[in-house]
Amino acid sequence: MHLIIDGYNILNAWEDLKEIALEDLDSARKKLIDILADYQGFKKYKITVVFDAHQVKGALLKSEMINGVEVIFTKEGETADSFIERYVYENAKNENIVVVTSDYLEQLIILGSGATRMPARQFKLEVEKARKELKRIQEMKIYSNKVEDQLDERILKILDKLRGKVDSD
Repeated sequence: MHLIIDGYNILNAWEDLKEIALEDLDSARKKLIDILADYQGFKKYKITVVFDAHQVKGALLKSEMINGVEVIFTKEGETADSFIERYVYENAKNENIVVVTSDYLEQLIILGSGATRMPARQFKLEVEKARKELKRIQEMKIYSNKVEDQLDERILKILDKLRGKVDSD
C-alpha cells in the first residue's frame, strides 16, 4: 500500500499540529514527518507526504527521503492537490494508493482516478491505533521471559527455516 499524504491539509486538520504550525510551520512539518516515519516503520507502508510550494518564487520540485518517508515539495505554480492527482492518474493501475486528505473535491477526483481516500480524522485514528498496538507489543516483550519474544519477527522466520532444515536432517 502507498499512502500519499496532503501535508498541509493534515497540518490544518489535526489540532495538535495546527497549534504548532501557528508558531512555527517548519516544526509542524517535522513533527508530522516524525509521526509518519513511526507509522511507516510499524505498518511497512510506502508513505509520501506532499507539501505545496506553489507560491514560492522559483521553487523547483524537491523530493527527499526522511526516515523512510518520501517528502515532496511541489514546484512553483503546482499545488499539492495537482501533484497528487497527476501521480494517482499515472500510477493507480500499478499500485494500491490511498490518498489522505479531507479536501472533498480532491477526494472525488482521487476516487475517479482509481485510488482510495482516507479523511484526515480517520488517518489520525489509524495512527493512534498503531501507536497503542506498538506500545502493547513492546510491553509484552518487556514482561516476557522467552527469548523468542525478544527477537524481531524477521529473525524468528529465519530461525524457523533453519529449525526446519535441522529437523529434516
